[in-house]
Amino acid sequence: MSADTSDFVAAAARIINSGQARTLLLTGQVSDIFRCSQGDEEEYLPLVGLLTRRWRVPGTILVVYELNGPIRFLDPTDARKVRDAWAKLHQEEDTQRAIDLALARTRKRIAELEQQDPGRGFDACLAKASANPTFALEFLRQLCLCSRLRQNDVPLLWEDLIVLIEGADFLIPEGEIGRMSEVDRQRVAICRDWFADPGFVNGGDTAVLVAESRSLLNAKVARLPQVLEVEIPSPTTEDRLRLIRWFNRRQSSERRLRLWSSQEALAAMTAGLSSHALLQLLRSAVHAGTVLRPEGVVAKVEHFIQDQLGEDVVEFKKPEHTLRDVVGFHELKAFLRRELMPRIRATGRSALPGAVVGGPIGVGKSFLLEAVAGELGIVVLVLKNIRSKWFGETDMLFERLRRILCALDKSLVFVDEADTQFGGLGEEVHETERRLTGKVQAMMSDPLLRGRTCWLLITARIHRLSPDIRRPGRAGSLVIPLLDPEGEDFEAFVRWMIAPVFGRSDACPELGAAVRALAPEVEGYYAAAFAEVRSGLVAAAEIAGKTSLDVEDIRAILADHIPPAVEKTRRYQTLQALVNCTRRSLLPGKPAGEELKRRREEWLRELRRLEAEGIG
Repeated sequence: MSADTSDFVAAAARIINSGQARTLLLTGQVSDIFRCSQGDEEEYLPLVGLLTRRWRVPGTILVVYELNGPIRFLDPTDARKVRDAWAKLHQEEDTQRAIDLALARTRKRIAELEQQDPGRGFDACLAKASANPTFALEFLRQLCLCSRLRQNDVPLLWEDLIVLIEGADFLIPEGEIGRMSEVDRQRVAICRDWFADPGFVNGGDTAVLVAESRSLLNAKVARLPQVLEVEIPSPTTEDRLRLIRWFNRRQSSERRLRLWSSQEALAAMTAGLSSHALLQLLRSAVHAGTVLRPEGVVAKVEHFIQDQLGEDVVEFKKPEHTLRDVVGFHELKAFLRRELMPRIRATGRSALPGAVVGGPIGVGKSFLLEAVAGELGIVVLVLKNIRSKWFGETDMLFERLRRILCALDKSLVFVDEADTQFGGLGEEVHETERRLTGKVQAMMSDPLLRGRTCWLLITARIHRLSPDIRRPGRAGSLVIPLLDPEGEDFEAFVRWMIAPVFGRSDACPELGAAVRALAPEVEGYYAAAFAEVRSGLVAAAEIAGKTSLDVEDIRAILADHIPPAVEKTRRYQTLQALVNCTRRSLLPGKPAGEELKRRREEWLRELRRLEAEGIG
């Protein structure tokens, strides 16, 4: 038999065959389906079905345990061999009572068991294991003990056992031992005794645990050095193309897939989908009998990813505006088109791993980066809330996120208010926060994601980001300060502010004169303040029943408008953006040499003065 599957099957087999470890943990896409071929026959199987097909070789006996299900052997002959070996070992004692004694925790229970009559046998143990997961684990442990014992220098069982345990994260869930129930603590103790037993480690039997994430297993077991992990990745473009072709071959000529383009295009566009989700999409398209179009494929991918991570954790952003819709910032927009956007599109060493846009509140950071995303036309994942309230779930979400990012050919990870999303690494920071920050940093500098994922971080408090995130090679590769408009940019904002109510075209000389007349009235205004006044002018015109307002009307409204008292806070945030900027050409005046050094020292002194006043 030949099987064509992902490399994880071969990697797991190498660990087993080499004896590197006798406890194997399979994580990742454990709920997916996988391609398996035998001659001309080809099919897709769930994980356990695939493993039992691949590992069913002479010299091994496969034992499968499913939570709240039976312990089953794939072949009746195998079950008989194990039963005979068990009987040889327990010729003079009751086997079920032996397990019950091992699990007993009180003297009363031990006394009761010692008084029970023997003779329940191997089959009774199997029956009890179906309804008692704790008993099942201990029974499996003792099966491995039986497998490696010898009588009169003859093995009780000539074959090696491979024990597949599904839903391991439900059997031995993560949690503090002191807060776990007695049953859960028993299971953890059984697994530790089993996997760390020198006889088992040096023997020929293998225990294979299946769980979506290592972080979901109890750390007392998951962190044992005897446990090695093999991750099951998301399907590649080639894997998806094989599934599409396999599915289409199985359809009648009247029910073949109808695509807007080629099967190769569909395989490329479904990046991020599991094989199971892709099969659902194909079945739905065939049943509907309509042409499968790009918008339907994109909707399926987005829905699947949101289901994986949760709608409150991630959303897909589809900005409708571009840089042409951004008022002012002429030099910055030219820089973004010249350097930022080409490096985001790049796939080689020149690709940008990430960037940070810093600047004071209300300056328009989010709108600007959304415009960049709108021009790029790349999948944009917005991280909203990656701190889960459930213990251990944050780690699992990051593992899912990483698998999805590895599956996507190109993506942007958009993080607004990044200083509140990511924590730090100091001793005063909670352990979960440190793990969160560490995982973010690892993904930003992961060579596998370089050229495929770009992290765009937005924050008004860039100094609160971890220094490790701000370093080159991560988001700190490019730190862009977004500053309040000046000069021509300032006039562009004034023009934009009064345009809806001035009632004249942009080219008329009256508009330019109005801008110059009103500019002193809005000195010190920034993007959010201009937007608020613009909205107020439109509302005032509607209330007065006018289609336009003259300069004096606008001046009167401006005279009544008082910006919020956040000047010092905004100044502090502006200085932090300037100090952390990584491009001289983005600084006011583009200072160089001694001038740049002098100005940075002035900014730092001003920062210290503001901090002494309690601003920060």
